[in-house]
Amino acid sequence: MAKKSRIHFEISERKVLLRILDVVLVLGGLQLVSHFLDFDYFKVTDAHWAWIIVLAVYLTIFCTIFELYNLQKTNNYTKVFKNLTLACSMTVLFYLLTPFYTPNLPANRFQIVVFYFTLLGSLTLWRFAYIRFISSPRFHKKVIVVGDSLNITQLAQELQAADPHYLVSAYIDTNPNTPPAKDIPQLALEELKDFIEREMVGEIVVSTAYSSKLDKQLYELLIDLLEVGFPIREYTQVYEELNSKIPVDHLREDFYKYFPFSRSNHNKLYLFFHRLMDIACAVIGILSGSLFVPFVLVGNMLGNKGPLFYSQVRVGRHGKEFKILKLRTMVTDAESKGAQWAQANDTRITKFGKFLRKTRLDEVPQFYNVLKGEMSMIGPRPERPVFVKELAEEIPFYEIRHVIKPGLTGWAQVSISYGSSVEDSLHKLQYDLYYIKRRNPFLDLRIVLKTLSTVIFFRGQ
Repeated sequence: MAKKSRIHFEISERKVLLRILDVVLVLGGLQLVSHFLDFDYFKVTDAHWAWIIVLAVYLTIFCTIFELYNLQKTNNYTKVFKNLTLACSMTVLFYLLTPFYTPNLPANRFQIVVFYFTLLGSLTLWRFAYIRFISSPRFHKKVIVVGDSLNITQLAQELQAADPHYLVSAYIDTNPNTPPAKDIPQLALEELKDFIEREMVGEIVVSTAYSSKLDKQLYELLIDLLEVGFPIREYTQVYEELNSKIPVDHLREDFYKYFPFSRSNHNKLYLFFHRLMDIACAVIGILSGSLFVPFVLVGNMLGNKGPLFYSQVRVGRHGKEFKILKLRTMVTDAESKGAQWAQANDTRITKFGKFLRKTRLDEVPQFYNVLKGEMSMIGPRPERPVFVKELAEEIPFYEIRHVIKPGLTGWAQVSISYGSSVEDSLHKLQYDLYYIKRRNPFLDLRIVLKTLSTVIFFRGQ
């Protein structure tokens, strides 16, 4: 079979492409402006290397905070322009406020305006071109799924929800006794190679739950494709890569294959610096939080009318219980009828409590728990014992999240909206297990930046 394939950018490749071209095109725009206009604040050819690095770092950080590398939010012209305006504004502001590492402020302040609009204009043109061309169907990746037709539609929806550029073009049914899937063509085995070549299919995905049911003919056909270099991957691997979470409901008794938790959880150097970061952030958080005390006291007296703090028993690492500290956001008799799940638009939350939750100020006292070592800055959110018992009975692998310390923020908290049910807890668990499996300094930094996005856009609950 002659190998033909269409151009497709994987998620990681698109993110790298965006980051690199953001910086390159901004520098190109600045050089172009300095060539045609009387602009000498930042000439790339005359710039000190530190100026370029600082600009690239600021630009990347603020584009990350304002979700310009979130691929599910990079295809809307209005949202992209809004977030570009915010990211460029913060980049220019911080760049001007660090003159030791950046050019001296120009005598003609109009050059600052030119600097800002050059950044915004360059990025806007590039990002709109990205939406128009690179996000177009010509760069979509076509795949074939091998699995039971009863689940093909669900699998296709899960894959395409994670990456709209990942299109399930056809499927091969491993169970001939099931009815055909809706809206997705079914292939006979003898059609597979011709379909791959004709449609320029880029990958075959084998559903984990049914991989053991491959018959001999299909197995040999997949081996032939593999021998000529055609990519064939397991569904859980693809799902984890696209969604940044582990598909718990697709795991079986050989779960240990999916949880190599020793990678970072027993890395002494990583754990040492992780704890060092916890202590530093806890001290900074406590000192910074104390600045808001007068405001919170007044708000509590007017909007909460009761105790300022409250403590609650939560489950920590290895199932050990501890008392978590928070600013009170609910009425004083919120659980007079026993423990209850918190709900979206919960009537027990006071008006001032809603503000504290949206801004995450209610979490500030937990810096004390982090300083004591009961919590970490990053990890699964600690849950109450009564709910842990209930969820452990309902959700497989739930207690694995207690392998590490609970966190003030976490991958689940910055990836999905508020959860208040067993189903939502299952969804959150998939992100928590992904973090436990893959935790590293870069993922930690990513969570910190996404937490800033959560605070800026008031997505706290």
